Amino acid sequence: MEYYVSPYNQSVDLKFPKDITVYDTTLRDGEQTPGVCLRTAEKVKIARLLDKLRIHQIEAGFPVVSSEEKRSIKKIVSEDLDADILVLSRTKKEDIDTAIDCGVDGIITFMGTSDLHLKYKLKMSKEEILNVCMSSIEHAKDHGLFVAFSAEDATRTDLDFLKKLYKKAEEYGADRVHIADTVGAISPQGMNYLVSELRKELNIGIALHCHNDFGMALSNSITGLLAGANAISTTINGIGERAGNTPLEELVMALKLIYNVDLDFNIKIFYELSKLTEKLTHMKIPDNKPIVGRNVFRHESGIHVDAVLEEPLTYEPFLPELIGHHRRIVLGKHSGCRAVKAKLTECGIEVSRDELCKIVERVKKQREKGKYINDKLFNEIVRSVRGPVDL
Repeated sequence: MEYYVSPYNQSVDLKFPKDITVYDTTLRDGEQTPGVCLRTAEKVKIARLLDKLRIHQIEAGFPVVSSEEKRSIKKIVSEDLDADILVLSRTKKEDIDTAIDCGVDGIITFMGTSDLHLKYKLKMSKEEILNVCMSSIEHAKDHGLFVAFSAEDATRTDLDFLKKLYKKAEEYGADRVHIADTVGAISPQGMNYLVSELRKELNIGIALHCHNDFGMALSNSITGLLAGANAISTTINGIGERAGNTPLEELVMALKLIYNVDLDFNIKIFYELSKLTEKLTHMKIPDNKPIVGRNVFRHESGIHVDAVLEEPLTYEPFLPELIGHHRRIVLGKHSGCRAVKAKLTECGIEVSRDELCKIVERVKKQREKGKYINDKLFNEIVRSVRGPVDL
C-alpha cells in the first residue's frame, strides 16, 4: 500500500465536477509575498517544473508591472509548455494589449466589486464598474484570448450585484468567472451558499481564488468544488499575500487521497517543486507544513518509531516516496531502543544489549540538555560507551 486514509471518507457520496482545472499563481500572487522577487531565470525554472507536474494553467505574472516582468512572461511563453499561460490584467485596454504582446493564451482581468472597494479604492458606481469590465472582456475576446473575469473581494460583495456582473461577463464571452476571497473572510458554509447561488445563474466555469487568513483556503476550495465550481487557484507551498493562498500540494493530495479525485498530476515531483520554490523565494517551508514539511515523515517518539519501522502507515497517511519526500528517524528524548538500534544498523555498528541501553540513556540526557542529536554527537555518544567507531 502507498497510502491508507480513513474508510469513512467514502461513506458519503460527494459530487465533484468531472473536469477540474487547477491554475497555479505562484509566479503572480506568490511573488506578491512581501520580500519575494523572482528573476526571469527563476520564474522559468518554476514554470518548467509546474509543467512537469502537468499543471493545467500557469498564471505567469502581471506584465504591466515592469519590463523585467514582461520579459519573464515572454520567456515562459517561448518555452512552449503544455500548460496554458495566463497573466493578470486590470480592466484596461493597455493592460490587455500588453498581455497580447506577450503571446499568452489568456488573461485574468479583475476589478474590485465590494462596497468597500467601490467607495474607498475605486470611487466608482456599480454601473461604471459594469461598463468598464464588459468593455475589457469584449476587447480581450476580440483578440482571441481565453478570458477569466475576477471579482476582487467577491466574498464581501452584494450577491445581486455579483450575479448581475458575472452574468454580464458570460454574455460578453468570458470563459470563466473567478470568486476572489481576497481577505480569506468566508467560511466553507458561506462558500457553499455563494457558489450554489451563482451556479443557478451561470453556465460558464467558476473558479475560486482563496486566501488563507483564517486557515480555511483549502477547505473553502474543496467546498466550492462540491457546490459547483470547477477551477481552483493555488500557489506552491501556499505562499502569497499575507497568510497566502490555497497550497497546490495540499489541494492535489487531499483530492487524490482523501476524496479519491485523481487529476493525473505527476505527484512524484511535489517535494522537488516545493524545495525549489523555497530556495528561489527564500520563504522557508515550516517544519510542520502539511504534505511537504520535513516533520511530516520524521519520527522521534519511541512508541511511534517501533510501529513505523514495522509498518510506516501506522503513523503516516501515505508513503513519502509518493511525492518524492523521505522518511527519517530522529533521535531524542522520546527515543527507545529500537530507534537507536535502527540508527546503529544504518551505520553498520553492532552493540550488546547493555551497550544499547546505555547509548539510549545518553541520547536522552544529551537531548534534555538542549543538544540536537546529529551524526557527530551520536558518534561521540557511541564512542563513550564502546570505544572508537567509524560512522
